[in-house]
Amino acid sequence: MENKLMSKTFFWMCIGLLITFATGYFVSHNEMMIINIFKNSTYLILCIVELVLVIALSAKARTMGKNTARIFFILYSFVTGLTFSSIFIVYELTSILYVFLLAAVVFLVFGLIGYYTNLDLTRIGTYLMMALFAVIICFLINLFTNSDTFDLIISIISLLVFIGFTAYDVQKIKRLSEDGDIPEDNLSIVGALELYLDYINIFLDLLRIFGNSRD
Repeated sequence: MENKLMSKTFFWMCIGLLITFATGYFVSHNEMMIINIFKNSTYLILCIVELVLVIALSAKARTMGKNTARIFFILYSFVTGLTFSSIFIVYELTSILYVFLLAAVVFLVFGLIGYYTNLDLTRIGTYLMMALFAVIICFLINLFTNSDTFDLIISIISLLVFIGFTAYDVQKIKRLSEDGDIPEDNLSIVGALELYLDYINIFLDLLRIFGNSRD
């Protein structure tokens, strides 16, 4: 069951990433859609919808019907793609592709560490959450200070946090599969969402650090 579950989890994670990046790329090449999203309150509304979807999916994916969970995950990936379109405007496409591959390598390495290590990573979960809250607070502060140096430091710390979350989440999914308390199809969506978020944040942090803007 364990290997089957991990295969399903990574399959749905990849589906989510494909939807997000394809949507973002398509929208970035449609001038009217870009204007409609970023020139009025639509972007804020999309961010709110995105937040509501991820909270609902995180809270209910274990108990909702498997098809409902999949629809919510696909919808969340699509809405994220709409807001994600900005990176295709700000950064060069070659830079995005390079960072995407780099993020994939980093994600794979620490995912494998989480899967095969005999160390109990449960203990680091609390510290990772504390570090994540600190990163969010620093990010909000930097919205007012607008310091490039501070932004770089935040991105580096955030990268380390989500690298840690990748190993932690993979091990958590593995252990949940062994417990068998959650239906496999539901657990695959729960895991896919968590790993999707880990990968997206690793990608965005690496893009802020190494990405070449179009200016």
